Amino acid sequence: MPKRINLAMWSGPRNLSTALMRSFGNREDVINVMDEPFYASYLKETDKKHPMFNEVISSQESNWKKVINNCSQQEGKGICYQKHMVHHLLPSFDKHWLLQCLNCFLIREPKEVISSFLDKWPSAAFEDFGFIDQLNLFTYIKNETGFAPIVIDAADLQDNPEIYLPKLCSKLNISWDPRMLQWEPGLKSYDGIWASHWYPSVKTSTGFIKRVKKKEFSLSALNFAALAEDSYHELLSYKI
Repeated sequence: MPKRINLAMWSGPRNLSTALMRSFGNREDVINVMDEPFYASYLKETDKKHPMFNEVISSQESNWKKVINNCSQQEGKGICYQKHMVHHLLPSFDKHWLLQCLNCFLIREPKEVISSFLDKWPSAAFEDFGFIDQLNLFTYIKNETGFAPIVIDAADLQDNPEIYLPKLCSKLNISWDPRMLQWEPGLKSYDGIWASHWYPSVKTSTGFIKRVKKKEFSLSALNFAALAEDSYHELLSYKI
């Protein structure tokens, strides 16, 4: 690989983003993995009392300008995989830097996202799911570059990872590495301190697990999902 590639994967919470981080983290050419580098900056600016609020802020850089510098580094050869939450990149934060990144968007069906998130944080508001932010960021990159960023659907990764992971690599113009299909269980050195709260299922996983469709959703999840459908389907129309 001739140069460093800053691969920014943009998703909302509970989008299988941690499983995809595991997948990329298992590649031979990945030199660094960054787990939600703007999380502390986001909490510091918004004062949203997420689980482990104080621990998160004290565990990583909370100055967003310094975080951008970290994400934009060019030293080394290989892939710097960056797992980002779209809503962590607040409107007051500069976005121009990401035009130099290889950007990809991970989406998931709203009811699945919201139901899973509410199980972990019942007091969540609609803005905490990131659907509007994800579409806005996608549109920004598309308008600035003249090209639509790559979009991958979590359902495809769950049901057919052996098909869609190679497709994703092809779209990203990186080599296919079959080690992306399986990984060792357990927490990783690159996991954020919040892993103990948010990653229990991934902690025991060794690969993408096929979907088990949930038969019932709470009224709250359904109401939130109705607000997200337009944004989700707009991005869905671009999926590989």
